[in-house]
Amino acid sequence: MKKGLAPLTNLLKRNRVAANLTIVLFTVIANLGGASAQQPETFQKTKSATISPEMLSASFAEVAKRVEPAVVNIDTKGKVPEIKLRGSDPAGDDDVLDYFRRNLPRRPNYAVGSGFIVDRTGYIMTNYHVVQDSARITVRLRNGEEYTAVIVGADDLTDLAVLKIEADKDLPYLKFGDSESIRIGDWVLAVGSPFGLEQTVTAGIISQTKRETPAGTAFQKFIQTDAAINRGNSGGPLVNMYGDVIGVNSQIATSTGDYNGIGFALPSSEANYVFEQILRNGKVRRGFLGVFLDSVKKEFAQVYRLPEAKGAIITQIRDQSGAAAKAGLLKDDIVIALDGIPVENHQDLISRVASVVPGNEVAVTVLRESGKNLERKTIKVVLDERPNNDVVSDDGTKRILQVDPTGAEPPPFIGLTVADIDVQSRRRLRGNKGVLIKKIDPASYFADLKNSSGGDALEEGDLIQRLNRTPVENLEGFNKLAAVLEVGSPVVLHILKYDRNRRQFNAMVVQFTVK
Repeated sequence: MKKGLAPLTNLLKRNRVAANLTIVLFTVIANLGGASAQQPETFQKTKSATISPEMLSASFAEVAKRVEPAVVNIDTKGKVPEIKLRGSDPAGDDDVLDYFRRNLPRRPNYAVGSGFIVDRTGYIMTNYHVVQDSARITVRLRNGEEYTAVIVGADDLTDLAVLKIEADKDLPYLKFGDSESIRIGDWVLAVGSPFGLEQTVTAGIISQTKRETPAGTAFQKFIQTDAAINRGNSGGPLVNMYGDVIGVNSQIATSTGDYNGIGFALPSSEANYVFEQILRNGKVRRGFLGVFLDSVKKEFAQVYRLPEAKGAIITQIRDQSGAAAKAGLLKDDIVIALDGIPVENHQDLISRVASVVPGNEVAVTVLRESGKNLERKTIKVVLDERPNNDVVSDDGTKRILQVDPTGAEPPPFIGLTVADIDVQSRRRLRGNKGVLIKKIDPASYFADLKNSSGGDALEEGDLIQRLNRTPVENLEGFNKLAAVLEVGSPVVLHILKYDRNRRQFNAMVVQFTVK
């Protein structure tokens, strides 16, 4: 700290104007309170003044001083795992299994994370993955005080959780700032316990906003920052230069497991919404259509003659007793507006539907195929409630199926081999028609196509049912349709993909340009 104060002292001696600005800046930041939503007028005036590096350093120190008392270290003790032996019946009378249960060491998992107090009565915000499956949660404050915390509620779609500790006094707390007003290039501080090192402060800038990540959900559009975030920082606050929380540190992009220069924080607007919902309902209640969706891309827009590549495609009605089915929405409907406001893509539609209270009615405008034309319809839908545990993510693993070496047909596209449905596949496909994908060349662009979840769009064993709006009955028909395509042609495939975990078929739309 001595090295940091020396340049500031020299600056004050050299420049009286800069000294006055520094004193004003110190006074304002020192007086910032957790309950104050209005910034002092003095700060607004100082904000436009030129701030020297020394003054910026001093402001970092004051913001850290303001924030640190409300940041907590979280230690969790996981539940002791059950010992299971393959081939043994846990309910049966198995002497060998009983011996191992009694004699093998059973150690719980321990983990550390971060959080921050958001209310003087002891409510704490953190990441759900920090406290998930924990048997005991210990919260440690900066002054060394320790409390046992309970989970008030959690939301797996945003990976957020609200904890509560009981203290016999008012606790220091932070308030949520306006994450919608942040700009790329704004300075921020990240505070937390990386590797268990409590009260660690790092500085950086906002690198990007509304960033989607492969591991994220439709409800996670992150603030990207270069402030150092490591394991143990999860759940800690990302604060602006007012000391307000503008994000909850949640993820990192890394090739080593540690900091590689890119971190992600969930915006405070979403975190505050989750916090209020959990306090009000014990959970987050979101509207739900009950459909699977994909986004309209340029190829789909070209094939379907849409004016622009915007909208969401209903690829499957997931629940025949759900909101969409009851209202009359159909598979392959193209949703172009919700309550009169245009829909950008499938994630936009999911987020906006989720923001509506379940049980309320919305107007869904769709384009529906009617022969060679698209008919515009507006359908009233009373929304269901989205299940909290209904996140379906692709694990990124490829299914490698046995390729039939006999009767190989020339690939209609270079790198993709399809064939008629064989006897072994007929029962699995349950009467569905189309052509099977038998082989995908790893070097072709087909192997690089991704779906909206980040998984492989096409896999061996998938069934192609339609090509550019035309049904595919067999290999001969598919080849005729593919023969007229050339490099640069837009392609929209309607496929059936088998989900082994759920033991069901999922209808999907794959969009690409022939290369």
